[in-house]
Amino acid sequence: MRQSEERYISLLTDFGFKRIFGTDPNKDLLINFLNSLFNGEEVIKDVRYLNSENVGDVYTERKAIFDVYCENERGEKFIVEMQNAYQTFFKDRSLFYSTFPIREQAPKSSDWNFCLKKVYVVALLNFKMSDEAFDSSDTIHTIALMDTTTNKVFNAKLMFKYVEVGRFDKADNELTSLSDKWMYVLKNLSRLDGRPAALREKIFTKLFDAAAIARFSPTELREYEDSLKAYRDIKNSLDTAKAEGRAEGRAEGRAEGRAEGRAEGRAEGRAEGRAEVAKTMMEKGMDVKIIASLTGLSEEEIKSLRKQ
Repeated sequence: MRQSEERYISLLTDFGFKRIFGTDPNKDLLINFLNSLFNGEEVIKDVRYLNSENVGDVYTERKAIFDVYCENERGEKFIVEMQNAYQTFFKDRSLFYSTFPIREQAPKSSDWNFCLKKVYVVALLNFKMSDEAFDSSDTIHTIALMDTTTNKVFNAKLMFKYVEVGRFDKADNELTSLSDKWMYVLKNLSRLDGRPAALREKIFTKLFDAAAIARFSPTELREYEDSLKAYRDIKNSLDTAKAEGRAEGRAEGRAEGRAEGRAEGRAEGRAEGRAEVAKTMMEKGMDVKIIASLTGLSEEEIKSLRKQ
């Protein structure tokens, strides 16, 4: 029996995101979406999905599990990540992730001239990152290795796209570019009762068909409901933690007269909120990898919570 009240899945859930962007039958949706973000900088004609779980070297034994990992027809690598929860060192995490597709290009033979294929990290952020390096008037930010004096690209083999989905606030009658339309869908698909007039392109016909909950098998529906509940739990907990953190920070700031009181209160509130959500998920038997994806905590941090 169908439990979900929505007509279409949420692309902000782990299940919804990977169903639409991480499967071979829907790879044309991923191609169209990525091309909209690159807007001519890079034109992707085809993609091949790669193993999304990358094992670290023998020294670190660290794993990186990507939401979507693929390469285009030229062998250029794309990591696509949906991040729902704020994470203090997310920029560092995305930089760490980029090292895996770089290192795996080294052949096992000793004969290699170090010529690399391009690596792109596309981070979809369901929150306001508010980084001082970003143009605050835009929601799509392109980061490259630059010469800080000339502002020219030093090496274009490594590029980052940070997409602030959480800051996108256009209505359907304000959508002009293809990237606008995809951003609108990412943020609002599960709230829609039907297909807006602004989304009449053929690619969105396929999207709405693939996202229709009524087409799900009982197994798919259960998986989606579990993923949706996990998303809602963490969203509600983080919203509460943020509110409590702001209140605590303001109180401390007023009492002590220090700005850092507010910042510490917000940071502590977010951290405690993520930890509590992770504990609840573990109690319900959820997989550690899924918990890590949804909360932004590392697998080691989650496992350590079991001992508390």
